[in-house]
Amino acid sequence: MPESSIVVRPEPMDSGKYTAGSRLQAAGLQPAIKLFEDAAGAVPMPRAPQPLVIADYGASTGHNSLLPICSAIEVLRKRTRMDHSTLVVHTDVPDNDFTKLFRTLAEDPDSYLSKDANTFASAIGRSFYSQIMPSSSVHLGWSSWAVQWLSRVPAPVPDHIHVAYSRDAGVRAAYARQAAHDWHEFIAFRGRELRRGGRLVVMTMGVTDDGEIGHRPALTALLDAIDELASAGLVTADEVLRMGLPIVGRSESDFCAPFAPKGRFEQLEIEHLEIFDAEDRYWDQYRVDGNAEAFGAQWAAFCRAAVFPTLITALEGGAADPRAAEFADRLERGLAVRLAAAPEQTHIPMAHVVLLKRPKVA
Repeated sequence: MPESSIVVRPEPMDSGKYTAGSRLQAAGLQPAIKLFEDAAGAVPMPRAPQPLVIADYGASTGHNSLLPICSAIEVLRKRTRMDHSTLVVHTDVPDNDFTKLFRTLAEDPDSYLSKDANTFASAIGRSFYSQIMPSSSVHLGWSSWAVQWLSRVPAPVPDHIHVAYSRDAGVRAAYARQAAHDWHEFIAFRGRELRRGGRLVVMTMGVTDDGEIGHRPALTALLDAIDELASAGLVTADEVLRMGLPIVGRSESDFCAPFAPKGRFEQLEIEHLEIFDAEDRYWDQYRVDGNAEAFGAQWAAFCRAAVFPTLITALEGGAADPRAAEFADRLERGLAVRLAAAPEQTHIPMAHVVLLKRPKVA
C-alpha cells in the first residue's frame, strides 16, 4: 500500500497529558493483567541460556505495558532461575516516538528494568500487520489499545469523525472489510512468531451485540468542536473531511471469523474471549464530587492524548503545520466545555482475547 495510506497510531503530545489520558485506558487493564499472568504461568519455558521472549505489540511510549510485563516477569521468575535472561521486544510503527519509549523504560518507577537485572529491552519499528519477529521466537505476547487502529484509511467519512456514527453504508462497509483484513493479518503473523504453547493477550475496543462501539458523548462533542473551529476559519472544509479516526471495535463474531469453521487458524486457537463494559472512571469521580469542569477536562485530556495527533495529520502541513498547537489547544478547550455542560456516562465496550498456539502433540 502507498506510504500515505499508512495509519500511524497516536503519540502523546507531551508525557504529562499522556499520563493523565492513560488513566482511562487503564480501565480494562487489571483483568487483562490477570490473563497475562495466567498465560505466563502456562507457556513452555526455554532452557537457559535461551532467553524468554516477551513481545509488546503496539507499545507506543510503554505506559500501558509496564505493569503487565512486570507482572508476567514475576510469574516467570517463579518458574525458572533468577539469572535466566528475559528479552522484552517493544514494537510499533516507524513513526512511533521510541525516544519516549526508552525514557519510560529507564525512568518510570514501574519499569521492569528497575526491578529485574536479567531482563533486557529492545524495540522494532515496523507495523504489526506484517511479520516482525523471527518465526517461533515469541513465548509470550501482549497488545493493549493497538489493534483497533486500522493499517490504512479505507475511505473518508463524509458525515462524522468516526465511521460507527456515519450514515454512509458504503463507507461503513469499507471500514468493516478493512477491519476484517487487519485482524486476519495481525493474528496470522502472530501465529508464525509464537512458539508452540505460546500465548498472546490482546486488550482492544469491542462492539456489543447491538453494534454499539461506545464513546458517543466524546465523539459527538469532538465533532461539534471541530466544526466550530472550521466555522472560525482555523481549519478548512477539506481538512475537516480528512479528520476521520481509523479506529474500529470488533464483535465476538469478528474476532472468531478467521478461526471458522474448526476453531483454528495458523496453529492458533482462541483460549479466552470476553467483551465487556469498561469503567468510566471520570464519570465515577463526577458522581462523587459533582465537579463537571473536572469531568470535562479529564475526558478532553484523554482525547487529546489518544486521538488529537491523528486529527492533526489532516492539517495541510501535518504535525509540522504552524496551526497544530493552536488547533489542539482550542479543540481541547472546546471539547472540555461541551462535556462539562452536560456530563454523561460513557459506554466503553472492550474486549480481552487470549490466543494460544497449539502445542505439539506428544
